[in-house]
Amino acid sequence: MELQLALDLVNIPEAKEVVKEVEEHIDIVEIGTPIIKIEGLKAVTELKEAFPNLQVLADLKTMDAAAYEVQKASEAKADIVTILGVAEDESIKGAVEEAKKQGTKVLVDLIAVKDIETRAKELDEFGVDYICVHTGYDMQAVGKNSFEDLQTIKGVVKNAKTAVAGGIKLDTLPEVIKAQPDLVIVGGGIAGQDDKKGVAAKMQQMIQEG
Repeated sequence: MELQLALDLVNIPEAKEVVKEVEEHIDIVEIGTPIIKIEGLKAVTELKEAFPNLQVLADLKTMDAAAYEVQKASEAKADIVTILGVAEDESIKGAVEEAKKQGTKVLVDLIAVKDIETRAKELDEFGVDYICVHTGYDMQAVGKNSFEDLQTIKGVVKNAKTAVAGGIKLDTLPEVIKAQPDLVIVGGGIAGQDDKKGVAAKMQQMIQEG
């Protein structure tokens, strides 16, 4: 089980400050969609250059022209690129094919997918690297989480790694660990805390023990 830190509401210098604090306790740093929209893919390059021992995920949430976007993110030194599960099958297959050429990985985000079980099965057959259940900010605000969805995809996914994102904090982490995802993605649960390093260290310990 790996721990990914999602950074969404910061600029490049702020992102570097946060990662510097917690880098020894995380495996992957995610450059969130808002940062990439504002700063561009240079945010990915700069974080990878600053923290070469961490994997860097570019959260492009690609919907179309997927092979091209995977190529560009790979050139910017991304290790993992995200595609939306609601994208066309051809887009996802194109992303997987390009990622194999580039030596990068594809994470498919199931945000807004209605039939998670069926889609997860299909995505697994397409050869994606990670399938992620994700409760977005707006759904978290009305009290939703992804823990049940994680159980659902764990039951059908045979080859891809499973990931979970959305509102995970120290007190809800034990519930997530019980479902044994391969990747736990935490945003504000670390980045929004006063003692970021302490929280990240505790989460890492719980994950390793889980």
